[in-house]
Amino acid sequence: MKQNKMTILFNGIIRENPVFVYLLGACPALAVSTMAMNGIGMGLATTFVLLGSNCAIALLNNIIPDKVRIPCYIVVIATFTTIIQQIVKAYAPAIDQALGIFLPLIVVNCIIFARAELFASKNSVADSAVDAIGMGLGFTFALVLISSIREIIGSGSWFGINLTADLFDPMTLMLLPPGGFFVFGILIAGLNFVSKGRAVKRKSFGCGGCPAAETCEHMNKKGA
Repeated sequence: MKQNKMTILFNGIIRENPVFVYLLGACPALAVSTMAMNGIGMGLATTFVLLGSNCAIALLNNIIPDKVRIPCYIVVIATFTTIIQQIVKAYAPAIDQALGIFLPLIVVNCIIFARAELFASKNSVADSAVDAIGMGLGFTFALVLISSIREIIGSGSWFGINLTADLFDPMTLMLLPPGGFFVFGILIAGLNFVSKGRAVKRKSFGCGGCPAAETCEHMNKKGA
């Protein structure tokens, strides 16, 4: 059943949020989420790559041979990742330095490849663009939420504005990896409590959540 564009958009932000529901992109979400500004930077950069790659793959889908589609997808994603990396280096060097290696590593972000394989390759350019925007906004929302909590508790500030540093000593642990995992776990637990356990997609924990699941199944049957 074909979805309208508003449904596709809000699916990515809320119902199918890539971080909180599908548990994808957790590595950059935890690694760069020490400051709210970093979360916005990574989120917008990923949204740009999502939008460009989704549209390009939707356009080229009928041209790309099925046997080489995955390498072709990677080339497309790498192209848009390189473009945004150079833009950030030129116009936002502070964010480029803060994001470090995780900016070029957008090329291997499982969210982007998953949307290319599961959505863009099967839908129109317009729908693929809306899907990319929704997923990108959902990813950005997740990063900003996680990084805001960590920055306020860990630094006593938010977007560099002093909020609580003069009221109590910041908890530096929140800026370290254990703090990131703690905030991430609490948010996932809270989401599942509110949704009564229906938020996290069960298939995301097994082969059914993998973009290459169909290929693997086909290979297994062939080998058998």
